[in-house]
Amino acid sequence: MSNNIKDTAVTYLRALEERDWAAARALCADTATVWHNDGKGEETIGANIDGMKGQIDSIESMRYDIIRQLSEPGEVLQQHVVHVATTNGMRGEVHAAVRFGFDDTGLITRIEEYANFIPAGQDG
Repeated sequence: MSNNIKDTAVTYLRALEERDWAAARALCADTATVWHNDGKGEETIGANIDGMKGQIDSIESMRYDIIRQLSEPGEVLQQHVVHVATTNGMRGEVHAAVRFGFDDTGLITRIEEYANFIPAGQDG
């Protein structure tokens, strides 16, 4: 692979934090897909980023704290916590385990996310 896939996974998340949708999209293959454990099935990376763009006005800030990363050739398994603050004052965390799949050029081809939102002040 042409680059460190663990770094690519982190760079992707940092681009999302900064609302740099083009930078995040550029790290993904054209055919990349995203799946979440929300029961909605998979979607294209373009649809996923468009969905984030549509919700971002209500987000004051978000920060990905990476707990651990494990990698094998072509994939990264990561545990992280997303700290979210909304413009209406809500605070919370999204605890997630994410698998990033990569092609031979180091582009993201698949994101699978198992997540649980925990409002601030509640135990998960």
